Amino acid sequence: MRARRRVAVWVAVAAALAATSRAAAAQDPQDTCFRCHRIIDEERFSAPVREYVDDVHYAKGFRCTACHGGDSRAMGPAAKDPAKGYIGIPARSEIPALCGRCHSDARFMKNYNPALRVDQEAEYQTSTHGQRLFGEDDPNVATCTSCHTAHSIRPPSAPQSSVHPTRVAETCSACHADTARMASYAIPTDQLDEYRKSVHWKVMDEGDVSAPTCNDCHGNHGAAPPEVDWVGNVCGQCHTAQQDFFDASPHVSAFSQLGRPGCVGCHGNHSIAQATDDMLGLGSGSVCAECHDAGDPGGQAAVAMQRLIRALERGREHADSLLARAEHAGIEVSQARFELEDATNAIVRARASTHAAVIDSLQARVQEGQAITGKANERGRSAFRDLRIRRLGLAVSSAIIVLLIAGLVMKIREVEGKEGRHG
Repeated sequence: MRARRRVAVWVAVAAALAATSRAAAAQDPQDTCFRCHRIIDEERFSAPVREYVDDVHYAKGFRCTACHGGDSRAMGPAAKDPAKGYIGIPARSEIPALCGRCHSDARFMKNYNPALRVDQEAEYQTSTHGQRLFGEDDPNVATCTSCHTAHSIRPPSAPQSSVHPTRVAETCSACHADTARMASYAIPTDQLDEYRKSVHWKVMDEGDVSAPTCNDCHGNHGAAPPEVDWVGNVCGQCHTAQQDFFDASPHVSAFSQLGRPGCVGCHGNHSIAQATDDMLGLGSGSVCAECHDAGDPGGQAAVAMQRLIRALERGREHADSLLARAEHAGIEVSQARFELEDATNAIVRARASTHAAVIDSLQARVQEGQAITGKANERGRSAFRDLRIRRLGLAVSSAIIVLLIAGLVMKIREVEGKEGRHG
């Protein structure tokens, strides 16, 4: 308890010192930018000072003049001398080059963050945003400060960062969910609402920051919507097995002829739901039924694939239930239960192989899983046979012991009776 209190005290002291140092820095008597802006009543002038003391650039020693130019040791108009590079608020078209002045200089960046890429400005030039900014002078497109903010930039790993994985969708939606801003582009504004219905968001919301968000599919500095012919390459970054199977499937050419994007054609894009076996077959919830019916080979294959997957799943569930009952009865089946996990992996592989849309490919993996579940079922049945034999042996042994005890009691009584008559 004392140790915890000491830790709490030191944490409080450290926080107080950090706050004090930030406050002192914000009041640096040699920095007129901080001295003046912090006392201005207008929020648009004072807010940047408050925000910047937590900025990653401030932590590295950069002050206002690093971006805005001017003379931070002068007062009044002299502080904003254009001859000393003062630019005030840069034009939107100037922002990428302004940030790139440092972030595109590999030698300079090695002094601060050697692992950080130095091609962001060049990538931005190739993005939809960059092309519209420089090619059409579009004032609505995102620039560096639209996503990273201007004065409160934090590392992407920081939960408060505007580009932390859990906040990327919210950051993008600042523009893309704004109906007035997006009215002239003829693109939807419901991407954030749709994404929050998806399995990707569900996993992200549960704390898995490796789950995909906007920039994982669209890119970040080189952001562009995936074209129809390479959607699969984007999804295949994570779903490699499914992509390999799909690439070998007859759907590749069929989807190409229809102008239908591969993965998105069946799974959707922003509102991707958890995949289930109901997506196979021709029943309710089936995506196969959108193109196939019971009268064509594709529809028949879809029904057969669903039947095979469900049979394998039932086999695994039966084996798991049997082993659970055996374990509850006190029988050692831990090895069998461990081996049954391979059946779960076989089901995963079988489901992935449905993307090949070829029955033979699926059957091979189903048979692999059935061999595992068959072995587990036999181990379970064998365990119960052993239990029955042990119980039968126990019953026979108990009966023999009872008979022996009864015989012994009768013998004792017989001896005692004879002794009584002789006495």
